[in-house]
Amino acid sequence: MLVHPQFDPVAVSLGPLAVRWYGLMYLAAFLQFWWLGRQRVLHHARWRSAGWTVPQLDDLLFYGVLGVVIGGRLGQVLFYEPAYYLAHPLEIPAVWKGGMSFHGGFLGVVAAMLLYARRNARHWLDITDFIAPLVPLGLAFGRLGNFINGELWGRVADASLPWAMIFPQVDAQPRHPSQLYQAGLEGLALFVLLWLYSRGERPRGAISGLFLTGYGTFRFVAEYFRSPDDGIFGLSHTVSMGQWLSLPMIAAGIVFMIRAYRRSD
Repeated sequence: MLVHPQFDPVAVSLGPLAVRWYGLMYLAAFLQFWWLGRQRVLHHARWRSAGWTVPQLDDLLFYGVLGVVIGGRLGQVLFYEPAYYLAHPLEIPAVWKGGMSFHGGFLGVVAAMLLYARRNARHWLDITDFIAPLVPLGLAFGRLGNFINGELWGRVADASLPWAMIFPQVDAQPRHPSQLYQAGLEGLALFVLLWLYSRGERPRGAISGLFLTGYGTFRFVAEYFRSPDDGIFGLSHTVSMGQWLSLPMIAAGIVFMIRAYRRSD
């Protein structure tokens, strides 16, 4: 039986300064976004011809970081732990303690890209089509951070499952390492799918639609292996909070793709 290693959440201590693994995973996520974006801008004629430049990529990253951090934190507060943060409002800005919602971060990035589009006279869907394939590997790093922290553990698994894992901080039961499932599905698998799909000419909005549908579907499936969160609808063993929030993404993604291909006919 595998046992979670119980990593020290602090990667490096420099006097009073503590650098946490979770923060390093976010840094890795932003760096891979910047590096992959540079490859597209510098080596792919399609994106160069669309007018993308490295300075614009830098601006997108700045807007995206703000959207991820602000939206992710507010999403955690509003979607998952409203009662706790209502009782402890001073802890809302304490992002270094953990507690970031993907769906909140997603909405924050959407708002940030809308602002970027307005200020730079670009179509919003052109921006989201450009950045969608750059996001999944960042999500994978985030899930690795969850695994290192020993948080968001999985549901109880059959003890015969070769990779079932005990999380000592929870109990002595074998559980699914759902953080790694999500890193593989929402991270690696979605990245490969979007990267390959976006290499060809696609109608405006199709790549964004595939991201929404792909992420929503992978997240919906992974939630069956993850211990459900209480969320604003209370604890449910049928449809979790993460699944409720993923359903609109799947529906919106399908609509985006249908409309994109209809416009291209």
